[in-house]
Amino acid sequence: MATDILKKTILLIVFCLVQVLVCNQIHLFGYATPLIYVYFVILFQRNYPKWAILLWSFSLGLLIDVFSNIPGVAAGAMTFLAFLQPYILKPFIPRDSIDDLKPSFANLGIMKFSGYTLICVVIYCLTFFSLEAFSFFNWQQWLSNIGASAALTFLIILIIENVRYRQ
Repeated sequence: MATDILKKTILLIVFCLVQVLVCNQIHLFGYATPLIYVYFVILFQRNYPKWAILLWSFSLGLLIDVFSNIPGVAAGAMTFLAFLQPYILKPFIPRDSIDDLKPSFANLGIMKFSGYTLICVVIYCLTFFSLEAFSFFNWQQWLSNIGASAALTFLIILIIENVRYRQ
Protein backbone atom coordinates (compact mmCIF):
# COMPACT_ATOMS: atom_id res chain seq x y z
CA MET A 1 0.00 0.00 0.00
CA ALA A 2 2.84 2.39 0.83
CA THR A 3 4.52 1.70 -2.50
CA ASP A 4 1.23 2.41 -4.30
CA ILE A 5 0.93 5.77 -2.55
CA LEU A 6 4.55 6.59 -3.38
CA LYS A 7 4.10 5.63 -7.04
CA LYS A 8 0.88 7.67 -7.35
CA THR A 9 2.54 10.66 -5.67
CA ILE A 10 5.51 10.56 -8.04
CA LEU A 11 3.18 10.14 -11.03
CA LEU A 12 1.05 13.06 -9.81
CA ILE A 13 4.12 15.31 -9.50
CA VAL A 14 5.45 14.28 -12.92
CA PHE A 15 2.11 14.93 -14.65
CA CYS A 16 1.78 18.27 -12.89
CA LEU A 17 5.28 19.40 -13.87
CA VAL A 18 4.96 18.26 -17.48
CA GLN A 19 1.59 19.98 -17.85
CA VAL A 20 2.62 23.25 -16.21
CA LEU A 21 6.12 23.57 -17.66
CA VAL A 22 5.63 22.11 -21.13
CA CYS A 23 2.05 21.49 -22.24
CA ASN A 24 0.57 24.79 -21.04
CA GLN A 25 3.00 26.57 -23.38
CA ILE A 26 1.65 24.72 -26.45
CA HIS A 27 -1.31 26.25 -28.29
CA LEU A 28 -1.51 24.72 -31.77
CA PHE A 29 -3.41 26.99 -34.15
CA GLY A 30 -4.66 28.95 -31.12
CA TYR A 31 -7.06 26.17 -30.12
CA ALA A 32 -5.31 22.91 -29.23
CA THR A 33 -3.64 22.58 -25.85
CA PRO A 34 -2.60 19.08 -24.75
CA LEU A 35 -4.08 18.14 -21.39
CA ILE A 36 -2.06 14.99 -20.76
CA TYR A 37 -2.67 14.85 -17.02
CA VAL A 38 -6.00 13.17 -17.91
CA TYR A 39 -3.86 10.07 -18.44
CA PHE A 40 -3.48 9.93 -14.63
CA VAL A 41 -7.21 9.15 -14.26
CA ILE A 42 -7.21 6.78 -17.23
CA LEU A 43 -4.54 4.60 -15.57
CA PHE A 44 -6.52 3.79 -12.41
CA GLN A 45 -7.03 0.05 -12.15
CA ARG A 46 -10.32 -1.75 -11.89
CA ASN A 47 -11.75 -2.01 -8.34
CA TYR A 48 -9.54 0.82 -7.06
CA PRO A 49 -11.46 2.55 -4.24
CA LYS A 50 -13.71 5.25 -5.68
CA TRP A 51 -12.95 7.66 -2.85
CA ALA A 52 -9.23 7.31 -3.58
CA ILE A 53 -9.71 7.98 -7.30
CA LEU A 54 -11.67 11.13 -6.43
CA LEU A 55 -9.06 12.28 -3.92
CA TRP A 56 -6.06 11.70 -6.20
CA SER A 57 -7.78 13.34 -9.17
CA PHE A 58 -8.94 16.35 -7.18
CA SER A 59 -5.40 16.78 -5.82
CA LEU A 60 -3.87 16.76 -9.29
CA GLY A 61 -6.56 19.11 -10.61
CA LEU A 62 -5.99 21.49 -7.72
CA LEU A 63 -2.23 21.54 -8.35
CA ILE A 64 -2.83 22.25 -12.04
CA ASP A 65 -5.24 25.06 -11.08
CA VAL A 66 -2.77 26.64 -8.68
CA PHE A 67 0.15 26.63 -11.11
CA SER A 68 -1.91 27.51 -14.22
CA ASN A 69 -3.97 30.27 -12.56
CA ILE A 70 -7.34 28.78 -13.54
CA PRO A 71 -9.27 28.66 -10.26
CA GLY A 72 -11.22 25.43 -9.87
CA VAL A 73 -11.53 24.50 -13.54
CA ALA A 74 -9.10 21.57 -13.67
CA ALA A 75 -10.06 20.39 -10.17
CA GLY A 76 -13.74 20.31 -11.05
CA ALA A 77 -13.22 18.60 -14.39
CA MET A 78 -10.76 16.04 -12.95
CA THR A 79 -13.13 15.21 -10.09
CA PHE A 80 -16.03 14.76 -12.51
CA LEU A 81 -13.96 12.45 -14.74
CA ALA A 82 -12.74 10.52 -11.67
CA PHE A 83 -16.36 10.02 -10.63
CA LEU A 84 -17.23 8.59 -14.07
CA GLN A 85 -14.02 6.59 -14.66
CA PRO A 86 -15.11 3.26 -13.09
CA TYR A 87 -18.36 3.34 -15.07
CA ILE A 88 -16.59 4.21 -18.33
CA LEU A 89 -14.00 1.46 -17.83
CA LYS A 90 -16.51 -1.29 -17.01
CA PRO A 91 -17.80 -2.00 -20.58
CA PHE A 92 -14.26 -2.26 -21.96
CA ILE A 93 -13.06 -4.96 -19.53
CA PRO A 94 -13.68 -8.65 -20.28
CA ARG A 95 -15.90 -10.40 -17.73
CA ASP A 96 -13.32 -13.06 -16.88
CA SER A 97 -10.46 -10.62 -16.20
CA ILE A 98 -8.65 -10.18 -12.91
CA ASP A 99 -10.02 -7.80 -10.30
CA ASP A 100 -7.10 -5.36 -10.31
CA LEU A 101 -6.72 -5.04 -14.09
CA LYS A 102 -4.90 -1.88 -15.17
CA PRO A 103 -6.08 -0.28 -18.42
CA SER A 104 -3.36 -0.54 -21.08
CA PHE A 105 -2.73 -1.74 -24.62
CA ALA A 106 -1.48 -5.06 -23.21
CA ASN A 107 -4.52 -5.75 -21.02
CA LEU A 108 -7.40 -4.33 -23.05
CA GLY A 109 -6.09 -4.41 -26.58
CA ILE A 110 -5.42 -1.42 -28.78
CA MET A 111 -9.01 -0.83 -29.94
CA LYS A 112 -10.67 -1.13 -26.53
CA PHE A 113 -8.03 1.01 -24.83
CA SER A 114 -8.33 3.62 -27.58
CA GLY A 115 -12.11 3.72 -27.21
CA TYR A 116 -11.88 4.00 -23.43
CA THR A 117 -9.26 6.76 -23.70
CA LEU A 118 -11.22 8.68 -26.31
CA ILE A 119 -14.37 8.71 -24.18
CA CYS A 120 -12.44 9.87 -21.10
CA VAL A 121 -10.58 12.59 -22.99
CA VAL A 122 -13.72 13.95 -24.69
CA ILE A 123 -15.65 14.03 -21.41
CA TYR A 124 -12.76 15.79 -19.70
CA CYS A 125 -12.28 18.37 -22.47
CA LEU A 126 -16.02 19.03 -22.64
CA THR A 127 -16.18 19.60 -18.89
CA PHE A 128 -12.94 21.59 -18.72
CA PHE A 129 -13.75 24.03 -21.52
CA SER A 130 -17.37 24.40 -20.40
CA LEU A 131 -16.22 25.40 -16.92
CA GLU A 132 -13.53 27.65 -18.36
CA ALA A 133 -15.83 29.49 -20.75
CA PHE A 134 -18.80 29.49 -18.35
CA SER A 135 -20.97 30.71 -21.22
CA PHE A 136 -21.84 29.62 -24.71
CA PHE A 137 -21.62 33.08 -26.25
CA ASN A 138 -18.72 32.13 -28.52
CA TRP A 139 -19.75 28.54 -29.16
CA GLN A 140 -17.58 28.12 -32.30
CA GLN A 141 -14.39 28.72 -30.33
CA TRP A 142 -15.71 26.54 -27.50
CA LEU A 143 -16.27 23.63 -29.91
CA SER A 144 -12.91 24.25 -31.61
CA ASN A 145 -11.10 24.17 -28.26
CA ILE A 146 -12.85 20.95 -27.24
CA GLY A 147 -12.26 19.18 -30.56
CA ALA A 148 -8.68 20.28 -31.09
CA SER A 149 -7.55 19.74 -27.51
CA ALA A 150 -9.29 16.36 -27.29
CA ALA A 151 -7.68 15.20 -30.54
CA LEU A 152 -4.20 16.38 -29.53
CA THR A 153 -4.51 14.94 -26.01
CA PHE A 154 -5.81 11.62 -27.36
CA LEU A 155 -2.94 11.40 -29.84
CA ILE A 156 -0.28 12.14 -27.20
CA ILE A 157 -1.76 9.63 -24.74
CA LEU A 158 -1.78 6.91 -27.44
CA ILE A 159 1.86 7.71 -28.27
CA ILE A 160 2.84 7.48 -24.59
CA GLU A 161 0.93 4.22 -24.19
CA ASN A 162 2.53 2.81 -27.34
CA VAL A 163 5.98 3.57 -25.95
CA ARG A 164 5.04 1.89 -22.63
CA TYR A 165 3.59 -1.09 -24.53
CA ARG A 166 6.76 -1.62 -26.61
CA GLN A 167 9.03 -1.81 -23.55
